[in-house]
Parts: sequence; C-alpha cells; structure tokens
Amino acid sequence: MSESSAVTIDWAGLAPLVIVFAAAFVGLLAEATVPKARRLPVQVALAVAALAAAFVAVVMNADKSGTVFSLDGVAIGSVVIDGPGLFLQGTIAILSIVAVLLLAERRTVRGGDFVAEAAVVADSAADVEQRREDGATEIFPLTLFAVTGMMMFVTSGDLLTMFVALEMLSLPLYLLCGLAKRRRLISQEAALKYFLLGAFASAFYVYGMAMLYGFAGTVDLAGINAAGVGSGQPRMFLYIGVAMIAVALLFKAAAVPFHMWTPDVYTGAPTPVTALMAACVKVAAFGGLLRVFNVGLSSSAWDWHLILTVIAVATMIGGAIFAVTQRNIKRLLAYSSIANAGYLLIGVIALGDAVGQTMFYLAAYGFTVIAAFAVVSLVRDGDEEATHLARWAGLGKKSPGTAVVFTILMLALAGLPFTSGFTAKFSLFAAALQADELGLVIVGVVSSAILAFPYLRVVVLLWLNEPAPDAPTVNLPSPMAGTVVAAGVAATLVLGVAPGFLLDIVDQASIFLNT
Repeated sequence: MSESSAVTIDWAGLAPLVIVFAAAFVGLLAEATVPKARRLPVQVALAVAALAAAFVAVVMNADKSGTVFSLDGVAIGSVVIDGPGLFLQGTIAILSIVAVLLLAERRTVRGGDFVAEAAVVADSAADVEQRREDGATEIFPLTLFAVTGMMMFVTSGDLLTMFVALEMLSLPLYLLCGLAKRRRLISQEAALKYFLLGAFASAFYVYGMAMLYGFAGTVDLAGINAAGVGSGQPRMFLYIGVAMIAVALLFKAAAVPFHMWTPDVYTGAPTPVTALMAACVKVAAFGGLLRVFNVGLSSSAWDWHLILTVIAVATMIGGAIFAVTQRNIKRLLAYSSIANAGYLLIGVIALGDAVGQTMFYLAAYGFTVIAAFAVVSLVRDGDEEATHLARWAGLGKKSPGTAVVFTILMLALAGLPFTSGFTAKFSLFAAALQADELGLVIVGVVSSAILAFPYLRVVVLLWLNEPAPDAPTVNLPSPMAGTVVAAGVAATLVLGVAPGFLLDIVDQASIFLNT
C-alpha cells in the first residue's frame, strides 16, 4: 500500500457491531472489578443497554446502502450496509434483548439455570454444593460476543469476513451450552457434540472458500457471482466450493442431514441458551444463506438448485415426521425448528422473489419460539424442568393462564390463522409460488399438516387430560421472564392479526447490495 492510500470507514454504519462488541469487553471488565453480589444487575443492564443502542444505530442507518470500508474511494466489500442486512441486524438485536432477560431469570430455580463454576467436576461433592450458589454472570459477555458475530454474519460481503463472523458467533455458544446447573453431564455432552460437529462444518467452509477462490480469483461475493458467467476456470471448482460452503451454512441452519446436533443440544443446553439459539442463531444462519445465494451464487443457480431443493424437501418432511414421535417438549421444539428450517430454505431457493417474506418469517418465528422456551423453563418438577409431555397433562386446570399462553404459541407454530405462524407461512409460500416453486410449496403444505399434529396434541394434553396427583408446578416468573413471555405472545398475535406494517418494512428492505 502506498503512503498516499487512505482507508475510509463509515463509523455510523459500523456502529451496531462496535457497540455490542465494546459492551462485551466492558462486561469482561465488570467481571473482574464489580463485587459478585452486584454483577447480575450490572451485566443485565449493560447487555440490554448495548443491544438497545445497537438497534437504535440500525434504525439510524435505515436509508443507507453501501460498504463500510473503502480504499482511496474504492469500495471494499467485507462489511456491507443494505436493507436485508440492517433488518436482520435489528431483528437479532431485539430478539437478543428478550433472550438476555430470559438468561437473567433467577426466580424459577435458586441461583438461575447456570452453574457457578464451570471447572468443577460434574456431580462431585463440590458440584452439589455449588448448586445453591448464584449462577455465573460471564454468560452475558459471552452472549454479547455471540451476538456481535451474528450481526457481522448477516452483513458480511465476502467469504473470509463471513468465516470470522461464523467462528465468533459459534465459540461462545459452545461454552454456553455446557454451563447448565442441573444435569451437567448431559449439558457437557451437548456442548461437546455441538463443538465437534461445528468444527467439521468450519473445515468444510474453509475448503469450500478455497475452491471458490480458485474458481473466481476472489472471495468477494459479488466477484464470485460475476465469475459464475465469466470465469475460465474448471466449473468443478465451483461445484465443490458451493457444496462445501452449503454444508457449513446448512449445519448452522439445522437442515437435514446436517441436523443431528440439534435435538441433543436443544435438550442438554440450559433452556435460556436454547431459546437464544432457536431464535437468534436461526436469524443469523438464514441471513447468511440469503446473502450467499442471492449475492454470490445467483448466476449459478442452475448448478445448485436441484440439490438445495432435495435438502429442503428432506428437511421439511424429516423434521415434521420426527416431531410427531417426540415425548420431550424440548426435543419436539428442536424437530419443529428443523422443519421450519426447511420452510425457510424455500425462501433461499426462490432467491430475490422471497427475501422479504423470508425475513418476516424469521422475525415471527423468533418471537414465538423464544416465548415457548420461556414457558418451558417455568413448568418444573422441583428444581428440574418438567420436559416430558405426560407431565404437562391437565396443566390448563391447574394453571390456566400458563396453558392459554402456551396454547397460543403452539397454535402459532402449527400455522393456524390469526397467528404470526399462519401469516409467515402464507406470505412465504405465496412468494415461492411467484418464483415457480410449486413443488416445494406443496411439500411445505404437507409438512405443515403433519407438523400440526404434535402441536395440537400438546394443546389436547393441556386442556382435556386430567392432571396427575404430583403434577408439576408453574413457577411465578420474575418481571424479566414475564416480559419475555408477554413480548413473544404479543408479537405472535399482532403479526397474525395486523402484519401489514412489518410486511411493508421487509418489502422495502429486501434488496441486497450488488444484486
């Protein structure tokens, strides 16, 4: 670089990332300096304030479109600002605020769901002793680091930056999954599985990036797209590269056959972490998929359309069928998440015609699923969550308020009218029909019909069965967990009855830069 070269940075465009990243480091300093008794309110206030400020920064950037970095006036596409990126960043920020409130819940179980010292051997005398202590507050800086990675992931304009973001969002989650206070061995097993499979996915990503660089001579998504019609390199490089990149991204999206980690991790991880992953990581994963396939691979759609269609069909049908057989509520929601990944893949395959509707689906599903996991965390047998479906029988007679809330969420996940689930599926399937994806829509409708059965079975259990003599109790949540449930139910109903305002926003924010 010559002495006269100058790098220009759009700090306003970078602000959402900088705010959350800086807050994560401040949180680490708070761990070292703030007395233990005061750490929880300090960390929660810091995390919520940072995420709220990041959302405000996203709104301030609403009319922008361009790159954050430039060299001598020439755009460097490593981080881009455009409609989809900003909408997804804002969605992640709002959902993360809700998740942080759930992470901070301490009333349902003494000291919260998280272990005080992760280094203590599981089930040892010291581990039993520390169950009476307050959970570690390091979870909040870890969450902020993960959220920073998610926000970077959906605005990455090249594969290298996207890989850095992928690792940044993944590594804190591997740790968070293993920090459950109860059933620690299962939690640690889940974290190890997630880490190992994630490591394999990262290796696939790097190999795929190398292949695409060999084909296009660049890792920039717009450059790869241009090379799809003009490169003189063997097309086999493109095929291998697309396949490897897709494996890594579909792993994060929990698509079949890369879904094997999902049920175990959702079940073993602390429920607030499961909620964070089901909502925020889903948004980030599909935000990355939408950008890669719309900006980087749209010119070579003929090469990948069939295989991605097969994966979408397998994901929709496989997730729905496996959900029917589940007797554990967290595993049911895990397989539901897999099936929903299949529906979202329809939006990825339909490319530009369905970007806005896919983003609407991500926002609607995120609020519903995070509230569902919040309710799961409140229904308990002593200090343990009552996750077996049989334990939920007759809950409507013992705790009608909780049962009404969970019924609304189940009906939304089943896609019934007047809920956000129906609106999201209808708009996404309609956009797919306009993109001539009739076959995928038919499979999606059939899968939705199958998936409705386990949800409605839960509703029947709640209201028509008699409660057991030793039925679980519903812990009264603190204002934080209560806010999580209220926000999820409100969003579910509002987006089902009056979705127009958000549909208008996603329609205006559905154009990627360089497309």
